[in-house]
Amino acid sequence: MTSVADQLDKVIQKTTRLIELCNALQEENDLLRLENQSLKVALDTAKDKNVELDEKMRVLKLAKSIEGTSEKSLDIKQKINDFVREIDKSIALLKK
Repeated sequence: MTSVADQLDKVIQKTTRLIELCNALQEENDLLRLENQSLKVALDTAKDKNVELDEKMRVLKLAKSIEGTSEKSLDIKQKINDFVREIDKSIALLKK
Protein backbone atom coordinates (compact mmCIF):
# COMPACT_ATOMS: atom_id res chain seq x y z
CA MET A 1 0.00 0.00 0.00
CA THR A 2 1.35 3.41 -0.95
CA SER A 3 1.87 6.04 1.63
CA VAL A 4 -0.04 9.27 1.81
CA ALA A 5 3.12 11.19 0.83
CA ASP A 6 3.48 9.08 -2.33
CA GLN A 7 -0.16 9.62 -3.23
CA LEU A 8 0.22 13.35 -2.60
CA ASP A 9 3.30 13.44 -4.88
CA LYS A 10 1.35 11.69 -7.65
CA VAL A 11 -1.51 14.16 -7.28
CA ILE A 12 0.93 17.07 -7.44
CA GLN A 13 2.63 15.61 -10.53
CA LYS A 14 -0.69 15.06 -12.29
CA THR A 15 -1.85 18.55 -11.32
CA THR A 16 1.39 20.04 -12.67
CA ARG A 17 0.95 18.06 -15.89
CA LEU A 18 -2.64 19.27 -16.23
CA ILE A 19 -1.54 22.89 -15.71
CA GLU A 20 1.12 22.48 -18.41
CA LEU A 21 -1.42 20.99 -20.80
CA CYS A 22 -3.87 23.76 -20.01
CA ASN A 23 -1.21 26.41 -20.73
CA ALA A 24 -0.24 24.71 -23.99
CA LEU A 25 -3.89 24.53 -25.07
CA GLN A 26 -4.41 28.17 -24.12
CA GLU A 27 -1.46 29.21 -26.30
CA GLU A 28 -2.79 27.15 -29.18
CA ASN A 29 -6.23 28.67 -28.68
CA ASP A 30 -4.76 32.19 -28.77
CA LEU A 31 -2.89 31.39 -32.00
CA LEU A 32 -6.04 29.95 -33.58
CA ARG A 33 -8.01 33.05 -32.60
CA LEU A 34 -5.41 35.28 -34.24
CA GLU A 35 -5.46 33.13 -37.37
CA ASN A 36 -9.26 33.21 -37.40
CA GLN A 37 -9.26 36.99 -37.08
CA SER A 38 -6.78 37.41 -39.93
CA LEU A 39 -8.81 35.05 -42.12
CA LYS A 40 -11.96 37.05 -41.39
CA VAL A 41 -10.17 40.24 -42.44
CA ALA A 42 -8.95 38.54 -45.62
CA LEU A 43 -12.48 37.29 -46.35
CA ASP A 44 -13.97 40.75 -45.84
CA THR A 45 -11.32 42.23 -48.13
CA ALA A 46 -12.06 39.61 -50.78
CA LYS A 47 -15.80 40.28 -50.50
CA ASP A 48 -15.23 44.01 -50.91
CA LYS A 49 -13.01 43.38 -53.92
CA ASN A 50 -15.66 41.07 -55.39
CA VAL A 51 -18.36 43.73 -55.00
CA GLU A 52 -16.06 46.31 -56.56
CA LEU A 53 -15.29 44.02 -59.51
CA ASP A 54 -18.98 43.20 -59.98
CA GLU A 55 -19.75 46.91 -60.14
CA LYS A 56 -16.96 47.47 -62.67
CA MET A 57 -18.24 44.57 -64.75
CA ARG A 58 -21.76 46.00 -64.68
CA VAL A 59 -20.48 49.40 -65.78
CA LEU A 60 -18.40 47.83 -68.55
CA LYS A 61 -21.37 45.84 -69.81
CA LEU A 62 -23.48 48.98 -69.81
CA ALA A 63 -20.74 50.93 -71.60
CA LYS A 64 -20.38 48.21 -74.23
CA SER A 65 -24.11 48.07 -74.81
CA ILE A 66 -24.23 51.84 -75.25
CA GLU A 67 -20.99 51.91 -77.24
CA GLY A 68 -22.42 49.76 -80.08
CA THR A 69 -23.19 51.27 -83.45
CA SER A 70 -23.97 54.95 -83.79
CA GLU A 71 -27.55 53.99 -84.70
CA LYS A 72 -27.92 52.19 -81.42
CA SER A 73 -26.47 55.17 -79.59
CA LEU A 74 -28.85 57.53 -81.35
CA ASP A 75 -31.79 55.26 -80.48
CA ILE A 76 -30.80 55.29 -76.81
CA LYS A 77 -30.39 59.07 -76.82
CA GLN A 78 -33.78 59.41 -78.48
CA LYS A 79 -35.40 57.15 -75.87
CA ILE A 80 -33.81 59.19 -73.09
CA ASN A 81 -35.10 62.39 -74.65
CA ASP A 82 -38.57 60.85 -74.94
CA PHE A 83 -38.49 59.86 -71.28
CA VAL A 84 -37.38 63.36 -70.27
CA ARG A 85 -40.25 64.89 -72.28
CA GLU A 86 -42.73 62.49 -70.66
CA ILE A 87 -41.41 63.39 -67.22
CA ASP A 88 -41.62 67.10 -68.02
CA LYS A 89 -45.22 66.68 -69.19
CA SER A 90 -46.10 64.75 -66.03
CA ILE A 91 -44.54 67.43 -63.84
CA ALA A 92 -46.42 70.13 -65.71
CA LEU A 93 -49.71 68.25 -65.19
CA LEU A 94 -48.98 67.82 -61.49
CA LYS A 95 -48.31 71.53 -61.05
CA LYS A 96 -51.78 72.45 -62.42
